Amino acid sequence: MTDHQQRIHPVVDVEAPAPTTPLVPHGSATSEKGSPIQQRPPQRTIPVRPPPPPRKRSCCCKCICWTVSLIVVLLIILGATIGILYLVFRPQLPKYSIDSLRISDLRLNFDMTLYAKFDVKITANNPNKKIGIYYEKGGRLSVWYTNSKLCEGSLPKFYQGHQNITKLEVVLTGQTQSGSTLMSALQEQQQTGQIPLDLKVHAPVAVKLGKLKMRKVKILGECKLVVDSLSANNIISIKASNCKFRLKL
Repeated sequence: MTDHQQRIHPVVDVEAPAPTTPLVPHGSATSEKGSPIQQRPPQRTIPVRPPPPPRKRSCCCKCICWTVSLIVVLLIILGATIGILYLVFRPQLPKYSIDSLRISDLRLNFDMTLYAKFDVKITANNPNKKIGIYYEKGGRLSVWYTNSKLCEGSLPKFYQGHQNITKLEVVLTGQTQSGSTLMSALQEQQQTGQIPLDLKVHAPVAVKLGKLKMRKVKILGECKLVVDSLSANNIISIKASNCKFRLKL
């Protein structure tokens, strides 16, 4: 090739814009001086809940708890007191027995009512060594045939000491409606020689423990009797007697 050989050079376009290279990475910002500012990645905020405040017991709840506790303590004290009293005094129910029954009068009136008058002798036995019994006013004694009350009388007011036996004589009187029907039933039963009668006792009493007189209670009892006759002014034989008594507060 000769020196006159023509060389080919690339033509540069002066007017074409020069390629620009991003000086700041994508997603970053620049400061006023032009220096890039690095941005922190977004942070996740987790809400923190404060612990719940401790529950406070209301005054009503505390009052109920104190009341229940007081009742339990009182019941324990009461039970212990009753147990001690029972061990010290050894209480027993009084015992009663029917000694005799006499019919003074048993007749039909003009108004067809049945009039009856009985005389009853009773033995009251207090077996307690350290307990006395006050028989208060208002005690009643009555005689029944089936569901009809024949007569009734009042028990006397008295005090029965320790291990004491007291004899009582009570007069019972009464009038019953439908006397003719009742008299016929009694006469028919009398022919068998076995007439069932119920003697009921209702006695308000007060117990004395040592020198302390307790509140009133009631002695309720029933004696089922079988007698041979209801003839007036005659000695009546008691063929059978079964008495049961209980204490009612």
